[in-house]
Amino acid sequence: MQGEGILNVLPRGIRLLLKRRIQCEFDLLQEIRLRAQKPLLLLYSGEEVFVERARGEPYIVTKEDLREMVDYISHYSLYAYEQEMRQGFITIEGGHRIGMAGQVMLEGGRVKNLKYISSVNVRISHEVPGCADKVFPYITRQRGLYHTLIVSPPGCGKTTLLRDLIRQISDGNAFLSGKPVGVVDERSEIGGCYMGVAQNHLGIRTDILDCCPKAEGMIMLIRSMGPEVIAVDEIGSEEDVRAIEYALHCGCRLIATVHGNSVEELAKKPVLGNMIREKHFGRYILLGNHEKAGEIRGIFDENIRCIFQEEVRKKEIC
Repeated sequence: MQGEGILNVLPRGIRLLLKRRIQCEFDLLQEIRLRAQKPLLLLYSGEEVFVERARGEPYIVTKEDLREMVDYISHYSLYAYEQEMRQGFITIEGGHRIGMAGQVMLEGGRVKNLKYISSVNVRISHEVPGCADKVFPYITRQRGLYHTLIVSPPGCGKTTLLRDLIRQISDGNAFLSGKPVGVVDERSEIGGCYMGVAQNHLGIRTDILDCCPKAEGMIMLIRSMGPEVIAVDEIGSEEDVRAIEYALHCGCRLIATVHGNSVEELAKKPVLGNMIREKHFGRYILLGNHEKAGEIRGIFDENIRCIFQEEVRKKEIC
């Protein structure tokens, strides 16, 4: 069913080609990239795959393909999605994010919309229930939760891991009882909200602020919903750090993600460095994709001491 939903937003020619030529499992399909006058490209299980026609020639995406796809995802009215397009993407049913690039339309020096779309990227939303199971013994203590930062290069499954952490914290598991969780979903990636309804299961005690700036959203949730845990994706700005410090002073536990290749690398950055040096986070989860997306390269304590690593990476990490 998930595969059909994704295929239905694709141009008819590409849709039929994928049904006929690509025998793939949709839980391994990560991205579908369409660029005008360029080969159709899939990101499948961490590998790039060029889609070929019957004679072995690569399928070249046309301007008509892009126009047809934009019509499908915008219901033939791109201007109706002006608010979403300011961020460069539209979230469709199922929580899948359709990113776009093209000519930017400005109003008052700010992005108003896009026209002449030249690139489309379908980022497929995945739920992997249980993918966070192995980290809970290391991020909890006496049924309490450490402030936790997930560190990951792009495409290594940080948002997928964050989703399952939220779900299990909200519902409760063997390591802690269920807790109210506030999610600030700035890019509609965590909950995958469609028309206000989360498409991903984030637990029975979870409240979501969709399409809301992280810094403002954290403060709003604390004041209005009284969460015990705040979850956000891709922190990094000075405003994010100030809001995080506010949340910590209010007694909330924090689960967040950030782009990076190592905790040591983040410690050298001016914005996040002070938080790391002052030990605001009790646990760091470092992800990679050497063997597979979502590989846990290591879990570290507040002193950046390795306390867990997957066996295949042991010699390289600790």
